[in-house]
Amino acid sequence: MAAGPLSWLLPRLVLAVLAVLLGTLLGHWIGGLLPVPMLAELLSALSGVAALVLIDGWRGHRLLQWLRGSQESAAPRDTGLFGELAYRIERAVRERDKTIVRERLQLAQFLSAIEASPNGVLMLDGRDHIHWCNRVAADHFALDPQRDLRQRITNLVRAPAFVGYLQAGQFAEPLLLPNVRGPGMLAVIVRRYGEGMKLVLSQDITERERADSMRRDFVANVSHEIRTPLTVLAGFIETMSSLPLSPAERERVLGLMDQQAQRMQTLVSDLLTLAQLEGSPRPAPDRWLSLDALLARIAAEARALSAGRHRIAVQEDTQVELAGIEAELHSAVANLLSNAVRYTPDGGEIDLAWRWLPDGGGELSVSDTGPGIAREHLPRLSERFYRVDGSRSRETGGTGLGLSIVKHVVQRHGGELQIQSEPGQGSCFKLVLPAARARPSGEAALGAEAALAPATGSSD
Repeated sequence: MAAGPLSWLLPRLVLAVLAVLLGTLLGHWIGGLLPVPMLAELLSALSGVAALVLIDGWRGHRLLQWLRGSQESAAPRDTGLFGELAYRIERAVRERDKTIVRERLQLAQFLSAIEASPNGVLMLDGRDHIHWCNRVAADHFALDPQRDLRQRITNLVRAPAFVGYLQAGQFAEPLLLPNVRGPGMLAVIVRRYGEGMKLVLSQDITERERADSMRRDFVANVSHEIRTPLTVLAGFIETMSSLPLSPAERERVLGLMDQQAQRMQTLVSDLLTLAQLEGSPRPAPDRWLSLDALLARIAAEARALSAGRHRIAVQEDTQVELAGIEAELHSAVANLLSNAVRYTPDGGEIDLAWRWLPDGGGELSVSDTGPGIAREHLPRLSERFYRVDGSRSRETGGTGLGLSIVKHVVQRHGGELQIQSEPGQGSCFKLVLPAARARPSGEAALGAEAALAPATGSSD
C-alpha cells in the first residue's frame, strides 16, 4: 500500500540509479574489449534503458493480466509506479463493487416495497413494452410477471378503452376499466417518467364503487320513503284547508295523517338506531341480563300486535343469561317477532325459542308458518330497504330497515344472523351467539367478572 501520493518516486529513482550503475559497469567492460569509446558509452546507456524497460514491462504485464481477469484476487503488490497504480486501481474497483452492491440492495428493497403495495404497478419502456410489474398488476391485467416481460402491453391487454387511453397520451384523468379477471372495476392512472417511459398504476375500486352505489341507493330510498308520506300529508292538509269536511270525514283524514306521521317517525327512529349501532363500541362481555325477562317483555308486545290473530309460543324458562346491551338485543328479537306477526296469515303459528349449541354458544330462533321467501332473496334480506314485496311491506308498516338492524346488533355481539325459508314452508330467523355471550343462570362469574362481582359470605 502506498504511503503517500509520490511514494512511488523514491523506488523509481533508486531503480534508475541501479540501472545507470549497471550500464556503466557493462560499458566499462565492453570498452575494454572494443577500441571505440563512443560505442561503449552507447551500449552502456542502452543497457540501462533496456533494464528499466524490461522491469516496467514485466510489472505492467502483471497489472494488465489482473485487470483482464475478474479482479476478485488482490492486485500485484509491486513497488514503485506500477505498485502505486495497482493500489489505486484496486481501490477504485473495490469502491465500484461496493457501490453496485449497495445500489442493487436499494433497488431490491424498492421493488420489494412496490411488490407489497396493494395497488398494481407496471413499468413500460418508450415502446410500451413491459419492463417490470408487481403481482397485483399481473392479477389486474391477467399477466405473467416473468413470461410477459419485454412484451408490448397492448398485445396482452386488448381492452379498447385501455389501448385508446395509452395511444391518446392524455393522462390527466384516470381510466375506469373492467377487471380483466372477473367482475369488478379498476382505476388506471398513467404517469410519464424518464426518457419516454410510463408508470401504469392500477387500483381495484370494486368495493368503493359498490359502497358508492349502496350510498346512492340508500339516499334514494330514504328520499322516496320520506317523500311518500309527506306527499300524502300535504294532500290531506290541502284537502282540509280547501274543502268543507263533515266531522266523520275530518276524523278519517286526521287518522290517515296520523298514520303517515307515525310511518315517518318509525323510519327516522330506525335510521337513528342504525347510525347509533354503526358508531358505537362493541358491547362489553361482562354485562349480563336475564333472557327469560327479555323474552317475556317481547312476547307481550308481540301478542298485543297480533291481537289474538296468531298462536304465539315463547319458551318461558330458558335459565339463560346473555352478555350485551339489553336495548339492542330487545330491538333485534322484537324486530324478528314483529315481522313474523306482520307476514304470517291469521291463524298461523309463531315460535320463539332458545337452543344451546355444541360449541357452548346458543341461538334464539323465531319461526313462523308464513308464506316463506324464495331462495334468491335470502342473501339480500338484511340489506337496507330491500323488500321481497315492497307494496306489501308498506301495507304492514315495515320500513325495510328491520333486518338490517337485527344483523348489526348480532354482529356487534359477536354472532351472526341466519335465515332459512322456502316458499309455502314458512321462515326461521336465528340469532347465533358465541359461547362468550351466553351462560346458564347462576353460573359463577370467572376472571374479570369475578373481580367485578360483589363479595358474598356469612358472619358469625
